[in-house]
Amino acid sequence: MPHRSIDQFRKDRCHGQERLLDTEHLGLKRFMNLDTAAYRDATDKGGLDARTKELLGLIASTALRCNDCIDYHLEKCVELGWSLQEIEDALNVAMIVGGSITIPHLRHAKLTLDELFAERE
Repeated sequence: MPHRSIDQFRKDRCHGQERLLDTEHLGLKRFMNLDTAAYRDATDKGGLDARTKELLGLIASTALRCNDCIDYHLEKCVELGWSLQEIEDALNVAMIVGGSITIPHLRHAKLTLDELFAERE
């Protein structure tokens, strides 16, 4: 499967997210609220900061092998100031947890990272 550009990912995600948020289904709405709340900064309550939570989301997404999730969390991690070396180190943890089956997703992640860091230049 060819790599989808970060721009196409953003377009597809935005369209799909708009459609999903238009739902009247209470269960879907509740889950979406839980997802959003899980990544909020909780340092005022003794919890984790949003920056760390995004890196954790990236590790979990990689171990679970979800390329859309990987792209989303990579974009957030770069926005929140994680360096390429820090992200690659986190991806190493994800590979150790997820095993060799995550390697195609790590390839995908590297191509996405190339695009994200090129945008910053």
